Amino acid sequence: MAEREAAFGVERGGQRLDQAVAAQLSQLSRAQVQRLIKAGAVTVNGRTSKPSYLVETGDQIVVRLPEEAEAAVLPEPIPLDILYEDEHLLVVNKPAGMVVHPAYGHSSGTLVNALLAHAPQVANVGGLERAGVVHRLDRDTSGLLLVAKDEETRIGLQRQFKRRQVAKSYLALVEGRVTPREGVIEAPVGRDKRQRKRMAVVRSGREATTTYRVIEAFADHTLLEVRPHTGRTHQVRVHLAWLGYPLVGDEVYGLRRQRLLQGRHFLHAWRIAFIHPITGERMAFEAPLPRELDALLAQLRASRQG
Repeated sequence: MAEREAAFGVERGGQRLDQAVAAQLSQLSRAQVQRLIKAGAVTVNGRTSKPSYLVETGDQIVVRLPEEAEAAVLPEPIPLDILYEDEHLLVVNKPAGMVVHPAYGHSSGTLVNALLAHAPQVANVGGLERAGVVHRLDRDTSGLLLVAKDEETRIGLQRQFKRRQVAKSYLALVEGRVTPREGVIEAPVGRDKRQRKRMAVVRSGREATTTYRVIEAFADHTLLEVRPHTGRTHQVRVHLAWLGYPLVGDEVYGLRRQRLLQGRHFLHAWRIAFIHPITGERMAFEAPLPRELDALLAQLRASRQG
């Protein structure tokens, strides 16, 4: 079978090799990554290694992948809500329910499939599995995403994310009355040792910081503006649940029986601000709440007044 290669450099060491590769190549499960490593299809600085090898900052990792993984990523004419576009980048308002990157079980209908149809050149930006997407949102999180249309822009945006120069704000409705009205959550986030598909606050996790402020309080719920200052997987959801205020609608980290919102959780990437990597212009965008989230807030306000 024909093969292709995916190559990337390690920006921060300390992870196991199989974890680092699985995090970079979201279409592969960790078990699949381990099989590739054991088969010698993964090299670190030109040499094969074990899944348990702890990667170091600067390590160059190359993964040989079957061609079928790439063939499954096809352009699809899916409508996109584009807030801004120029020759270098896109700002997209992603709906809840849309997976960002193709993966096993989600080979079509993803944001990447839509981007390949809208701007075919993104296939060459960061590899087909990235297609220019420089950060992620969970499937059931709606809101703003940045997409680079060329490699220089991608590198520039990633540099800003790494240096924490991109300001991101989310709107989150949580269970309970949050106190104090403003706060900083500093707790390391890593893979949950008991449930490997979940993340958790764990000592061995990577440092993570989230700030929040109360926007509006209801009888049993609170609307927050939340700012993640690091980019850990599920960071906002994990941090809020750990604090005792899980997201409304979050069936993974929140209440199993959801009373107010079903089919998604109440987390919306509301605002984003960054410097255009090519023009140097300071840019800021805001995406209004989706209709279903706006309707829920209206319902809570009506109950409070009644």
